[in-house]
Amino acid sequence: MLVAGSGEPESAIADQIYEHYDEAAVRQIFAVSASLDSQTVGEPQVLGQVKEGHRFAQGCGMVGVELESLLQAAYTVAKRVRTETEIGHRPVSIASAAGRIARDVQGDLADVGLLVVGLADMGDIIVEQLRAAGASRITMSGPSRRTESAARRAGYGFVPFDAFDAALRDADIVVAAAGTGRHLVTSVAMERALVARRRRPVLLIDAGVPGDVDPGVGDLEGAFLFTLDDLERVAMEGRSTRGIAADSAWDIVDQEVAAWRRNRAALDAVPAIVALREYFEATREDLLRAEPNVDAETATRMLINKLLHEPSRAMREIAETGSGNRASFVASAEQLIRRLFNLGAKGDGNER
Repeated sequence: MLVAGSGEPESAIADQIYEHYDEAAVRQIFAVSASLDSQTVGEPQVLGQVKEGHRFAQGCGMVGVELESLLQAAYTVAKRVRTETEIGHRPVSIASAAGRIARDVQGDLADVGLLVVGLADMGDIIVEQLRAAGASRITMSGPSRRTESAARRAGYGFVPFDAFDAALRDADIVVAAAGTGRHLVTSVAMERALVARRRRPVLLIDAGVPGDVDPGVGDLEGAFLFTLDDLERVAMEGRSTRGIAADSAWDIVDQEVAAWRRNRAALDAVPAIVALREYFEATREDLLRAEPNVDAETATRMLINKLLHEPSRAMREIAETGSGNRASFVASAEQLIRRLFNLGAKGDGNER
């Protein structure tokens, strides 16, 4: 049904479909919500996607009580993994590394000036990460005549390239991604900008291939230059850290699966406990109606006899049958009764 509804041939998606049942299904839902089953382990967007799917299913009336309970438990698992492990604390992609470094250098990005130089795709990806981190004052410049129209489409400010030096003075972060084969940000221009800024720090991310920023800029006081290679090293360190943290995260998942199993077992026992309580209450009421004037001692003795009558009869019938497993059944029943009523093990001196 799922394949038919996709409109794709079965062979195209068969490898992407799997089935889990019972506890394995619970473990899979917990793992997905905690972003342990993702291509990039620990990415926070995964939990948002799970919640979005949850809301959509609710809107379609497809979420019952049990599934709702399971998903809420999955969110608890995801929160534990985030707070108790290092799985989400280090960037694992070049873009996320750029976002982390930007916050380290400039702090809150809401008020920083971001200058984008060029139109390369990697620059767009990094800028989107910085926007997600709070950057909003974004200006674009570059030698291409298409830069102005690109800035308009993105909703950025625009500075003609012949006014680039002035834009550089106002920029707290520069993302260069033109890849023209020449240095668009020179050491001389950057030094002038830093003097005009009174050495207030500038983060420069050179995402151009070949590079757009003169490597000598990294030697200037107040300039922090990161190339794609630098960002990749930060990302690789983050991936290594997340791999180690994933072991602890899986331990949390397994703990929560065990807790889920215990909770379900307790819930499964509720109907039997309710029925037993109702049976006891009905037996008590029947006795009081039949013997309204009996004294307390006699009443309690009669009540005990009535309550034990059916269990005693059932145990005798099982013991008297010719079933091959009767001995083990009776022994198991005895153990269960002793456990339920806290009678102690047979022969341990704690029998009541």
